[in-house]
Amino acid sequence: MRGELMPINYPLVPGHEVVGEVVEVGSEVNKFKLGDKVGVGCLISSCGKCLSCNSNNEQYCNQRVFTYGAVNKDGTPTHGGFSSAMVVHQKFVVQIPEKLAPEQAAPLLCAGVTAYSPLKQFNNSDKAIKAGILGLGGVGHLAVLIAKAMGHHVTVISSSEKKKVEALEHLQADAFLVSSNAAEMEGAAASLDYILDTVPAFHSLEPYISLLKAGGKLIFVGVSTKPLHFNNDELILGNKSLTGSFIGSMEETQELLDFWAEKGLSTMIEVVKMDYINKAFERLERNDVRYRFVLEVAGSNLE
Repeated sequence: MRGELMPINYPLVPGHEVVGEVVEVGSEVNKFKLGDKVGVGCLISSCGKCLSCNSNNEQYCNQRVFTYGAVNKDGTPTHGGFSSAMVVHQKFVVQIPEKLAPEQAAPLLCAGVTAYSPLKQFNNSDKAIKAGILGLGGVGHLAVLIAKAMGHHVTVISSSEKKKVEALEHLQADAFLVSSNAAEMEGAAASLDYILDTVPAFHSLEPYISLLKAGGKLIFVGVSTKPLHFNNDELILGNKSLTGSFIGSMEETQELLDFWAEKGLSTMIEVVKMDYINKAFERLERNDVRYRFVLEVAGSNLE
């Protein structure tokens, strides 16, 4: 919103976890019909020709067009889900399962698939997987639910005990690790197959690298606004790797929605109307939400 991660063109209409109803279709649309309940995530277009696009990884296309704050191929600005309507190519629209309420589906279209895409590589493993989820926020809480639904043993890693009850009782994590507790961290050394790092701020990496087993992965999905530093000896001696993952493909987004409905999972959300939006942003900055705000545009007074 404030251009902290990338330059932004104003005026800005945000919103990139969007659920709505199809009200009009073009003559060549064959995937959707009027009245369908559909979703739009972070992207509305890509080149459609590159290696990434042709391998269903369009989120890595160098010509991807973001849902808001970007420029369409015709030169017009893109406006997100806080708009009253959007026009999107059918490639970048997903079907919302009948069993999934719109407000439950919305957080899956960015935060959810951001967790699902990197965790998918560990799904249906022939061995028990021990997972670490670093940070229990909008993405982190969904990652816990997804990893548990995949059958992983899940440890939530946090800087304090403030979210311990939420992690263990509400989200049903298997263990809770306080990163500022040296004894706890030492006791958990070399115990995890992967750590999903959802923290969107500067933090030291070495304490978390030490938690990985040989061959383990530390996967970044949270963007730090400052460079992160580490010594590479543990990576070399333990065959460990640092890697990143950016949202997910449209195919993976549809997979996640179907997975969520099949498993009967629930997002932890707070639904608000448009007149509350400034207050919601203030609360976001204080980390005062469990765990996603969902804006009900249709039920808001937009006059």
